[in-house]
Amino acid sequence: EVQVVESGGGSVQAGGSLRLSCTITGATFTDMGWYRQAPGNECEHIATFSPYGTNYYKGSVKGRFTVSEDNAKTNTFYLQMTGLKPEDTAVYRCVIPALMQQRGAQCTNWGQGTQVTVFS
Repeated sequence: EVQVVESGGGSVQAGGSLRLSCTITGATFTDMGWYRQAPGNECEHIATFSPYGTNYYKGSVKGRFTVSEDNAKTNTFYLQMTGLKPEDTAVYRCVIPALMQQRGAQCTNWGQGTQVTVFS
């Protein structure tokens, strides 16, 4: 069974930075994605890490967020967030295709996520 564990969230002042971590077990994969869900909103795909260098960023986070992998830790990935804005406040989750197949497309069904709160 595929499992993901996210960590690293917290409360930060606007303009600050956070680094989220995601550890994935139970599957082999290439690309992994980051999603977020703000209160009252749908799940939003914000970034994808690809080992082939073709990373994806949604326009609202491009230039501020960076996805990467930990070369020393198997299946551990990061979302470095800088220049945080209040509108970045959300629960952040990571996912791979196999997890979506197991649990569906609703991001609240994947992992517990990690809360990011940005205050002005």
